[in-house]
Amino acid sequence: MFFSKQLEKAGSSLKAGELVAVTLKALINLAKPAAGLNLHYLSIRSRQSGSYVSRFKGRGMEFDEARLYQPGDDIRSIDWRVTARTGKTHTKVFREERERPMFISVDMRQAMHFATRGVFKSVLAAKLAGLLAWTAEQHGDRIGGQIFSDLACLELKPQSGRHAVLRFFNALVKPQGLAGQSSPPSLISLEHVLARLTQHARPGSLVYIISDFRGLTDKAEIHLAKLAQHCDVVLIFIYDNLESCLPAKGRYRFTDDERDVVIDSGDQQRLLNYRCRFVQRQKRLELLAKKMSLALIQCSTADDPIQSLR
Repeated sequence: MFFSKQLEKAGSSLKAGELVAVTLKALINLAKPAAGLNLHYLSIRSRQSGSYVSRFKGRGMEFDEARLYQPGDDIRSIDWRVTARTGKTHTKVFREERERPMFISVDMRQAMHFATRGVFKSVLAAKLAGLLAWTAEQHGDRIGGQIFSDLACLELKPQSGRHAVLRFFNALVKPQGLAGQSSPPSLISLEHVLARLTQHARPGSLVYIISDFRGLTDKAEIHLAKLAQHCDVVLIFIYDNLESCLPAKGRYRFTDDERDVVIDSGDQQRLLNYRCRFVQRQKRLELLAKKMSLALIQCSTADDPIQSLR
């Protein structure tokens, strides 16, 4: 994706390299500001930990043991294998999970490596993911993730503790980890990514999807709907201000150091069409979130990720 040579210094305190790439040190340093966040998981809380008060997704339980059937037991919990083996009806007993898995999906496709203000969309996405991961760790929850590029998709199984956070951070800052995965014959679509997410995020999980949501098709929405049936889902829409509206007049040069493109924004009809495409993508996300009861956060590259989550 092209980026402007006029990348503004909205984060003037950052070094030039930190505007276009996130470092492990920067993600580790988010632990302190994350401690000051009172997210309450954006009011999406599971019943399985006493203080959480929203709708219950999935069983949220782990198998404990099988015991003899007692009057009043749910017949759906009958352990038919043990019953057949012993000749006596047995019921599965579950215990509540003490920790809730958080699964953070982060878009690192080529279009995310872009900005005209603040930091690259990929950098903002990584910092938001870092804050969420530290918040989950401080709540004692397990952290897992999905990181995807145009060519590969990597999933990390939820684990507890600081080690899980650092494992996730290392995957975020080392794109070569994705390059090492087997790549399909064509570019990975958002539909493919969401399909994998439904397989890896277990029922009852809290799932954050951080992306610019380019390529959100009807088929991709079907997978998102399946995910929302069993998990609490939060969409974080990342965009650059130039994507929402071109400057009124002028000729602007963009480059990715390999290709150049010049845009003449003097054509009013072109400006209108450009603006309409962004608004359509934005409205589609808003309607989708409302329809599926998802939380939606919209965050520009010039925004402070901490303030955005607050």
